[in-house]
Amino acid sequence: MEFKKNDIVTVTIEDIGNDGEGIGKTEGYTLFVKDAVIGDVVEARITKCKKNYGYARVEKVVTPSSFRVEPKCAFHRQCGGCQIQAMSYARQLVYKQDKIRNNLLRIGGFTAEQVDAVMEPIAGMQEPWHYRNKAQFPVGYDREGNLITGFYAGRTHNIIANTDCALGTVENKLILEAVLSYMRENHVTAYRENTGEGLVRHVLIRTGFTSGQIMVCLVVNGKKLPAEEKLTEALLNIPFTSTGGNGQNQRITSISISINREKSNVIMGKDIRVLWGSRCIQDTLCGLTFNISPLSFYQVNPYQTEKLYGLALEYAELTGKETVWDLYCGIGTISLCMAKKARQVYGVEVVPQAIEDARENARMNQIGNVEFYEGKAEEVLPAFYAQAGPGEQLAGKEGNAKESGCGDKLHPNVIVVDPPRKGCDEKCLETMLRMKPERIVYVSCDSATLARDLRVLCDGGYELQRVRGVDQFGGTVHVECVCLIVQTKVDTTYQSRNLP
Repeated sequence: MEFKKNDIVTVTIEDIGNDGEGIGKTEGYTLFVKDAVIGDVVEARITKCKKNYGYARVEKVVTPSSFRVEPKCAFHRQCGGCQIQAMSYARQLVYKQDKIRNNLLRIGGFTAEQVDAVMEPIAGMQEPWHYRNKAQFPVGYDREGNLITGFYAGRTHNIIANTDCALGTVENKLILEAVLSYMRENHVTAYRENTGEGLVRHVLIRTGFTSGQIMVCLVVNGKKLPAEEKLTEALLNIPFTSTGGNGQNQRITSISISINREKSNVIMGKDIRVLWGSRCIQDTLCGLTFNISPLSFYQVNPYQTEKLYGLALEYAELTGKETVWDLYCGIGTISLCMAKKARQVYGVEVVPQAIEDARENARMNQIGNVEFYEGKAEEVLPAFYAQAGPGEQLAGKEGNAKESGCGDKLHPNVIVVDPPRKGCDEKCLETMLRMKPERIVYVSCDSATLARDLRVLCDGGYELQRVRGVDQFGGTVHVECVCLIVQTKVDTTYQSRNLP
């Protein structure tokens, strides 16, 4: 039978895809069904047809799966944020464990025996709600011209009006309502993407779960806001009732604007102007205090991040004698955790503000055995390597490099990487192989690019020894992962390549 768009079919969901969609067949034709849960029998409307497969959305759940639960959010189907909120949390963890495993098999080319021998049980969350310490809310208008804020509908830039996301902190709702009230009362316009006109583009909110400190940053299409003192007054008058992990009352300590006049999908501008309070908020992670600015990368789920970084530290097997490189180091969270157990740590990060924060975080925590370099990891390491003399490049820890003082940098014991979703740059991977660390600890937010990079590293003389998922993002298809690979042999082909 030939199917066409808008046909309604009955489908039994037998599997789950990478984006959380249910997968089933009708008369041999495979359908990827949005909002369906494995085990469901659904009536689905076909939205797109290909030759051998198609896409559909649920019209009616005929027989609900034993894994189906009542979603906490009324907007879960429209919103692009929580793709699998209708699935029980226990089944979400199974899905994420399988996702990591399947990517290692399919993309990484590892055998099932190899993966099953090294893969450990996923670390789940105790409470998979209200775990995000950061959220960015677009501001716009509804069809009647009313000011709204919320989240984009899946695969669109249409805003779903919702100030009470179940993944964010409960304080977000009060803050967003205060911002909208200020805008209405002072005739402040929202940005319109189609024309490039209007002022307020996004509202960024960051919360220190331990400190109780809150940052509010409005991203604006201009240099200032009308009646900025009234925005400050509205935010400071919010009656917060919650406390942070150290017993401090929740309170706003930083109000700023981010200037972004570009016509692009990039949310934050590079220029930040403080309206009230400090540029940063502080929070505690793994026993360390961190300054967090509007542009800082800081893991959004602090409870699970402590598990993630704890595993990275465990995998690094530090005894106090090691030299460590931390690539994509952000504000130095992993670097400083490693520095407590290592002899010396070097961090690399491309965002200038993050490097400034990292250096300040090291000073604030009185950690002296760490240095930070600004730049792309794929450029800093090759450039640093190229500046060393031939003896320094090729000598082991007992050769000329040791005598010159460069050996520890060029041949560290451990390299830690925590790259963005696109994974490590090819030149970065190549330089890591030339540096020949004993161990590489790879922290990843995308197991597909992780598997790709692990294949390169393992082909270059390393062996996969430990893998564990850490669920940072309940209700979504995303999952963090930490891996340990160890050196088994030296691939001399990497010594002869010319790096820029």
